[in-house]
Amino acid sequence: MATTGRKTGSEKDGGAPDGGAPSPEQQVRALYEQTESQTANALEQLVSKPSFGRLMAMTAENVAALSRIGSELADLVLRNLRLAGRADVVRLARQLHRTEDKLERLLQEVETLRDELARERAGGSGGRQRRGGRARSRKTGDREEAKTDAT
Repeated sequence: MATTGRKTGSEKDGGAPDGGAPSPEQQVRALYEQTESQTANALEQLVSKPSFGRLMAMTAENVAALSRIGSELADLVLRNLRLAGRADVVRLARQLHRTEDKLERLLQEVETLRDELARERAGGSGGRQRRGGRARSRKTGDREEAKTDAT
C-alpha cells in the first residue's frame, strides 16, 4: 500500500492497490473515461466534415423561416380578431409623425404671418414685436397652444 498518495502501477491501470481485480467503482470510472474519449473522437470527426457545416447552415435557415412564419401567423391572428398588429402600429406611427410635421410647419407659418401683421400695425412706431413664441415654448418643453393677438 502506498502511503505517500502516489498510485502504484496497478492503480494507474485501474487495478486494485493490492494487485487484485479492480473494484466496481474503478471499472465504472474506466468505462466512463473510455466512452468519453470515443465520443469526443467521433464528434471531432463529425464536425470536421464539410457536410456538418452545410447541415448547420440549413438548420439556421429553417429556424429563421419558422420564426418568420410564426410572426406572420401572429399578425394574421391579430388581423382576424380585428386588433392592431405590429404593421398597423408602425403605419399609424408614420402617419402621426407626418401629421405632426405638417402641424409644426403650419404653426411656424402662422407665427410668421402674426409677426408681419404686428409690424404692419406698429407702422414703424417702435411697437414691440412678438417673435418666435412657439419656438420658445418648444425649447422649454411647454406644449401650450400659441396665443392669438386680440389687437
